[in-house]
Amino acid sequence: MRNRWLRFGLIGVLALVAVLGAGFGLSARASSASSYKPQTRAFTVTAVPVLVHEMAGTLPYLQKDFAAGGVLDGKEVYGFYPSTLTVYQGDTINLTLVNPADDPHTFTIGAPLNVNVDMPGTSTVTAHFTATQPGIYTFLCAEPEHFPFMWGQLVVLPDSAAPQS
Repeated sequence: MRNRWLRFGLIGVLALVAVLGAGFGLSARASSASSYKPQTRAFTVTAVPVLVHEMAGTLPYLQKDFAAGGVLDGKEVYGFYPSTLTVYQGDTINLTLVNPADDPHTFTIGAPLNVNVDMPGTSTVTAHFTATQPGIYTFLCAEPEHFPFMWGQLVVLPDSAAPQS
């Protein structure tokens, strides 16, 4: 178990070093204009039940967790799949948001992107927006019973990091 955590920690450190190294390498090119032509990127993101109260009937150990005072009292755990989306600055993002369950959800990203899409139960909805600024943005479901468990990340890389054609 300890070796697995060490391996995950090492992978995380290596990823951070790669990102920072790329960032320092890019700063030397920052003065030159990027030749990247923004693209339209399409993603399908699905709301997926992970631990919901309906499961307590088939997984008896969850009855205590969903009961009054339990760790999941008043909550349900859903996830977004995929939970990480990666684009370049200036790209247009076309989302197809699928909610196969009865529970309503939202797909919400705060400032500066300001995206807030309602995902009614058993629906498929679309949304479009432009990734205007590089950064890592958390998207989440703002429904109180799903917060803070249902979230993901939109990674917007600077246009100068895009492959040059």
